[in-house]
Amino acid sequence: MKYQVDKQERYSVFTLDEKNLNSVISPQLKSEFVFLRNEGVRNLIFDLGHVDYIDSSGLSSILTAHRLWKDYGSFILTNIKSESIFNLIEISKLNDILTIVPTLEESIEYVFMEDIERDLVEEE
Repeated sequence: MKYQVDKQERYSVFTLDEKNLNSVISPQLKSEFVFLRNEGVRNLIFDLGHVDYIDSSGLSSILTAHRLWKDYGSFILTNIKSESIFNLIEISKLNDILTIVPTLEESIEYVFMEDIERDLVEEE
């Protein structure tokens, strides 16, 4: 599996450099998500800009990441360019569960806004 992780202070960007997110890649991807969560990555942006196809195993790995970050920080899908991926997410009704942001820049802004909101809630 080819990928890149760009770690910043408030977030990390995981860019999958593969055309297909399927049963061949999914187990290793889940392991990487668990590793990043255990390392203390609070906000993970998953960049799907290179991905053209996702199968049910790929969706499962995305849902695993969603569960890992649900009560810890943010998990954001971004840069989805494939119409078939959007359709799969909608058909699966995951668009109501997952945070999907159009661009990487907007995803980073989203992380900062979520952190500000969390800080305000913690102060109350």
